[in-house]
Amino acid sequence: MIREITIDEEKREISRKILEGLQEWFAVPESREAYIAGSAGKIFFAAFDDDEETPIGFLYLKETGKETVELAVMGVAKEKHRRGTGKKLFEAAKKRAGKLGYDYLQVKTVQEGMYPDYDDTNKFYRALGFKEFEVIPEIWGKDNPCQIYIMSL
Repeated sequence: MIREITIDEEKREISRKILEGLQEWFAVPESREAYIAGSAGKIFFAAFDDDEETPIGFLYLKETGKETVELAVMGVAKEKHRRGTGKKLFEAAKKRAGKLGYDYLQVKTVQEGMYPDYDDTNKFYRALGFKEFEVIPEIWGKDNPCQIYIMSL
């Protein structure tokens, strides 16, 4: 079950629970805490297990321009990967972004070919319909070149 979350404290609780379980991608405590704190005031969707109480994933969007929104962070509990949860979260957020009048959606990740875990992430974003836009190594450093993907809404 996918639900839009509007209460900031609930956003922080859900994002903390999920991100702390995904150390492979969110190992740096300062970055993880920034994502958790950054959820406040954002367009936020959460996926819940069959009991409709246990969060198993989330994502939130942030405005980066008058016409553009970014998928700022997304996480799905590792044991729930490859079951369609991420895609359902994304579809709900994409629909909401379109209703809010945004024309473009972007996402940033580490360039493919750097780390196997991120190669899967790149494939996931392309499967959702994102197109490669640009790689900017200066954003996160040469060891983590930033791949930007975009799509039209």
